[in-house]
Amino acid sequence: MKDLFDYCRFGDLRLNSRIVRTGLWESEREKTGNLTPEIYDRYENIAASGVGLIITELISLYPRDAFSKYSHTTHFTQFVREAKDLTDLVHVYGVPVFAQLGFVQYNKKTEQNMKIEDLTIDDIRKIQTDFIIAARKIDFAGFDGIQIGLGNYYFLARFINPNFNSREDKYGGNTFNRLRIVLEIIKVIKQTTKLHINCRLNAFDGTTNGMTLEETINIAKLLEEHGVDSLQITRPRSPQFFTKENTAKNPLIEATNEIIRNVNIPVILGGGSNSQKQINDILNKTDIEFVSMQRPFVYDSSFLVDWQIEGDGISGCKTCNNCYWKKTSTCFINRNPQLNVETNIEF
Repeated sequence: MKDLFDYCRFGDLRLNSRIVRTGLWESEREKTGNLTPEIYDRYENIAASGVGLIITELISLYPRDAFSKYSHTTHFTQFVREAKDLTDLVHVYGVPVFAQLGFVQYNKKTEQNMKIEDLTIDDIRKIQTDFIIAARKIDFAGFDGIQIGLGNYYFLARFINPNFNSREDKYGGNTFNRLRIVLEIIKVIKQTTKLHINCRLNAFDGTTNGMTLEETINIAKLLEEHGVDSLQITRPRSPQFFTKENTAKNPLIEATNEIIRNVNIPVILGGGSNSQKQINDILNKTDIEFVSMQRPFVYDSSFLVDWQIEGDGISGCKTCNNCYWKKTSTCFINRNPQLNVETNIEF
């Protein structure tokens, strides 16, 4: 029987449990760019709680991206020094930590939010160069891995999606061509860093001519073939999806299970779980071995400690999404415990 608190292997890494704390979006810095003391406290609490792996909130590739008003960026002059303090703190507890790197919009001088088909080859080379430079900084900062944002509605997620990419050159058309921009990035990161490479990938998106599960499986195979070490499966607008009107069933479970059967690298189920029993049921009734959580850690960064003691824990998070897209990700439900409700997502 598998248990969420099993010691286990994740590729070349050793984890203290099967729980992955994944980042969606939380405040990462002060106006000056510095990490706040609260952020260090948050990460220490999470690392000490019994989590297996930490993936940071979005670190913006570009300082003027859609999320960058409050999120950290690799352009900050003290990024490496402050991030190194953070990774050193997490490593005290024997927990590996990945930096989630991505961007939503590509802006070039006066051209804002450029479409995929309008990018020149020079633009593509600039994106690739910027990504590789950022990966080097992440490596210097002591992170164990990098998560490349190919999920939700990040720019690269749209680039690899046939619904958004109508290019007619070698970066458009078939699956391999649409993924080429990413595969070329991966090749150089592998050659120049020691980072474990994880890709956050949409299972499907429900758009006309968009990403189907079959297409995602093809992409997952190509990513593995070209050096990706692990995957995290999500879907567009995942925070909005996991609300109480969608508690009947989590479709990502079946999709993630199918992806796992087609690759030989670790695959993380992204989102939707909120109880110890539910997670252990998933672990023992499917091929899934790793489950990620985010908002339960916003509700209580140390909740896994109670789960280990109680043996049948349930998160107080009610998936209301009021912690999302705010300057500081504060759980107002935690301040008003009488509002807590239990949600049960079946599979």
